[in-house]
Amino acid sequence: MRVAGLISGTSVDGIDVAVVDIDTDGGIQVVATAIAPYAPEVRSAILSVSNSTAHVATIARLNFLLGELFAEALVQAGVALSSIDLIGSHGQTIFHQGEAVEFLGSKIASTMQIGEAAVIAERTGIQTIADFRPSDIAAGGKGAPLVPFLDYQLFRHPEHARVALNIGGIANITVLPANATRDDVIAFDTGPGNMVMDALAPPFDRDGACARAGTVNTALLERLLAAPYYQRDPPKSCGREQYGAEFVLETGIDIATAAELTARSIGLAIGRYPETREVIVSGGGAHNGYLMERLGALLRARVTTSAEFGIGVDTKEAILFALLAYQTYHGRAGNLPSASGARKPVVLGKISRGTKPEDSA
Repeated sequence: MRVAGLISGTSVDGIDVAVVDIDTDGGIQVVATAIAPYAPEVRSAILSVSNSTAHVATIARLNFLLGELFAEALVQAGVALSSIDLIGSHGQTIFHQGEAVEFLGSKIASTMQIGEAAVIAERTGIQTIADFRPSDIAAGGKGAPLVPFLDYQLFRHPEHARVALNIGGIANITVLPANATRDDVIAFDTGPGNMVMDALAPPFDRDGACARAGTVNTALLERLLAAPYYQRDPPKSCGREQYGAEFVLETGIDIATAAELTARSIGLAIGRYPETREVIVSGGGAHNGYLMERLGALLRARVTTSAEFGIGVDTKEAILFALLAYQTYHGRAGNLPSASGARKPVVLGKISRGTKPEDSA
């Protein structure tokens, strides 16, 4: 079955596309990948409604605009739409709070992704599955991370322990003990990935040059690392709500200290699992040479990237949502309760049925 996966991450830099063939045994063959950057005004508009006070009309319009842009991104990937059987779209997260908080007399966890799936399905003529996180939250989970489902399939090893590390706007790890079963997998957000660094050196600090040239504010770093989140046991998740513009303004953090906070918080998380032999990095942070150097210095395990395993560092999450859509299509669960904290495995996502040109004749 040929499935397309679409996502824009918390870095809000553009739309990642992966078209994959998935066989009946769950084997994945990458057919094509592409990245469609957001126009600066679109990125600014998304950031303006992310974890902020915003007019509902702006959110509604962006929801439909992003549906159009996601459909266009798939067309630009260069794979004939007629050959694609299914689309899985994560959309664009504008709010995620996996931990329940008091709200109008109830304890509520919530999440919101935009990028209207009905638009994607209509423009492409392909059945589209989207909005994957709410089902996990409804089952008592954090709604994140979901990537462990793919990490388990791609990276588990019969003899030694691995950690799959994704450094997007937020960094997260999947802990894969040697010869792991799905129930053995542990996963959680470690803290900031690129988000704070990107805010300080927009759109990003190329190869970590600014951080490398700066000086770490040790006192501020130690104060930030004392935050309870880093010592809390998983499952746990975080997002722009914790590490967005307010964090940058309130802490007065600089780029060198931000880079070290990312590296050190990742190191603290992986340090919980001293048996780890390899750390497999994906996400935009894998392009940051300085950050990768700091991780190599902080971690005892060998640090490599998902490219060594044939998975591009920029496309792993797009592949994930293709796989999750495949699971949903077949009525199978796509979450790992040991990672998200859900009470049980659940089928994820909501379906928008596309109309193939021949169906409308």
